[in-house]
Amino acid sequence: MTESDTYDILSETILAVLIGSGPILALALGVGLVIAFFQALTQIQEMTLTFVPKIAAIFLGLLAATPFIYATLTKLSDRVFDLIASGGA
Repeated sequence: MTESDTYDILSETILAVLIGSGPILALALGVGLVIAFFQALTQIQEMTLTFVPKIAAIFLGLLAATPFIYATLTKLSDRVFDLIASGGA
C-alpha cells in the first residue's frame, strides 16, 4: 500500500463523514436560525425554546436520513474491506 492509497482512503473517509453528517447539521442550523428569528421578533428569551424544537427536528431528521447515512457508510466499508481482502491494505 502506497502513500497515495492511504491518502485516498483517508480522503474518502472524511468525505463520507461530511456527507453523512451534512443533512443533520444543515437541519439543525436551519431550525436554529428559525428559532433565533422567532426569538428576536417576539423578544422571548426562553432557553428551553431553543433546545426542544432542535432536538425534535434532529431526531426526525435522523429517522429520515438513516438510509442515506447507512448507504454512504456501507459503500465506504465495502471499499475498505475489499482492499483488505485483496491484500492492498
